[in-house]
Amino acid sequence: MERDRRVETTSEQETMEAGREFAAGLHEGDVVLLSGVLGAGKTAFVRGLAEGLGAAPSDVSSPTFTILQEYRGRITLQHADLYRLTAVEAEDLGLDDLIDRAVLAVEWPDRWASAPLDAIAVTIESLGGDRRVIRYSTR
Repeated sequence: MERDRRVETTSEQETMEAGREFAAGLHEGDVVLLSGVLGAGKTAFVRGLAEGLGAAPSDVSSPTFTILQEYRGRITLQHADLYRLTAVEAEDLGLDDLIDRAVLAVEWPDRWASAPLDAIAVTIESLGGDRRVIRYSTR
């Protein structure tokens, strides 16, 4: 999978499609760190990831209040949102323990100080309206 690239989308559906296509190259143990401002499209991207991994995209919602959600497909997707947590609280979640048996997608990863060095960084930036630029890179 080409992990260092840039994609532009013009709708929420296209952002989901970008996530679905990206998921095709993921395996258990992969960690995806999702960055972007509130409303950038991180959860829409995760809906696509879920679909690409065989889970129902309609089940995906932002885990801002639940912090961690699991979606089962051909590969399990663990979806964490660290927005409301401090770095200490994020470490206490034990995200490291989830890595080997799932794909782990983490929103607001700046709060996870011990994120794996081989994680894939996905940055979503709004260009106004429904336009987004999604950048993928390995750390």
